[in-house]
Amino acid sequence: MEKKAAGREPPAARLSKGERRAQLLETALAMVREEGTDGLTLAAVAERAGVTKPIAYDHFGTRSGLLIALYRLLDERQVEALRRALAVAPRQLAEVARVVAQAHVDCCAAGGEWLAVSAALKGDEAMEAVQRELVDGCIALYGRAFGPYTALTGERLRLACVGFLGAGEAIGAEVVRGRVAEAAAVSAFTQLIVASLAKP
Repeated sequence: MEKKAAGREPPAARLSKGERRAQLLETALAMVREEGTDGLTLAAVAERAGVTKPIAYDHFGTRSGLLIALYRLLDERQVEALRRALAVAPRQLAEVARVVAQAHVDCCAAGGEWLAVSAALKGDEAMEAVQRELVDGCIALYGRAFGPYTALTGERLRLACVGFLGAGEAIGAEVVRGRVAEAAAVSAFTQLIVASLAKP
């Protein structure tokens, strides 16, 4: 079943399917950080993880499946970090807005792996469906976070959150290009959110 890859230690113990999937994803993520996505194949990931190729194929099916799983993993980590920050934020619109703005700018500024994986999947139909799903999830999270602090409800609040997501992407891109400092970007994004949602 599993084999020792050249120069690598064999697994200390047999992993469950979930543990093996997690190991393969972490291996693939390390490869993306070090080498980009050009050489990222299921065979390469299997070799580096010290398992046979069929194991990697069993988990992801195709290279596209692996990249989509990586994209989901990166998204889950960002969303979980935002949820934790929101859970301890003071219950005030300005503070909640600052947490959301900081999380979004941080995500853009540190998005090397994310951007590489996304670029490798450009034009992939399955990936486009996943991106729509994850964007919808982010918009819903924003709506739940901001709902208690605004008079906007329903579709108006959802559309405001759609706008915040787009604004956050644009402001984050300015940080990545070096055209604005991160602190200034977070401040501007926070002010935009507060101005849009503050109750009269």
